[in-house]
Amino acid sequence: MKRVTGIGGIFFKANDAPALQAWYKRHLGIDVQGWGGTAFTWADGDGKPVAGTTVWSVGSLESDQFAPGTASFMINYRVEDLHGLVKVLREEGCKVLEKIDESEYGKFAWVIDPEGNKVELWQPPAGQ
Repeated sequence: MKRVTGIGGIFFKANDAPALQAWYKRHLGIDVQGWGGTAFTWADGDGKPVAGTTVWSVGSLESDQFAPGTASFMINYRVEDLHGLVKVLREEGCKVLEKIDESEYGKFAWVIDPEGNKVELWQPPAGQ
């Protein structure tokens, strides 16, 4: 079974999220949207779009999105078989959170690494 197949997103907290979002937009040209981030579309070697995106987002320090982890960041990893991987991780003794979300955006689960960081696992919808 393949485990992680790529990075689906990078999320981090900031003391002043709107100011940091504006900095990234102004100085690095990141098209920060109203929700606090952007989705980078994947492209092949010739610059032609291919299926897939990587989300980049800056959020507020007050957000509990990364709980129970205490880090100021969370990485979202793409996987092919979320339920299969969650089963294997539990069998291997990993701390996998009970909640699994399924929506039009795909399937999501979370595991806590040995340092206490919350890691998001994402199985995108078919074709993405």
